[in-house]
Amino acid sequence: MTKGDLLHYKNLLLVKQKELSANGGLVASISTAGEARGDSLDIAASEAHSAIHIRLKESDSKLLRAIENALTRIRQEKFGICEECGQPISKARLEAVPWARHCRDCKERLDSRK
Repeated sequence: MTKGDLLHYKNLLLVKQKELSANGGLVASISTAGEARGDSLDIAASEAHSAIHIRLKESDSKLLRAIENALTRIRQEKFGICEECGQPISKARLEAVPWARHCRDCKERLDSRK
């Protein structure tokens, strides 16, 4: 992988990181559990809405960690190499998922074990 390729992927990762970090105030917008406002349907809808936001926040946190790990792999010159088989990860996969740690074949094999 060339330095230009690495710079390209680093920029993709930083853009995604910035996008996710901009949504960092999400938890503050979640209403407090048990806060009674409106009728029982309003309260149930509010609680469901809050639960969805919490799950989204958890997903964003996992993705932010994956991005941080990918940036670390770039610094360590290990980016784009499958952690399972040691072969290069395809550029098409890295374009779609620049934080990918595994090539497509290894990822499918790992996912099928779950």
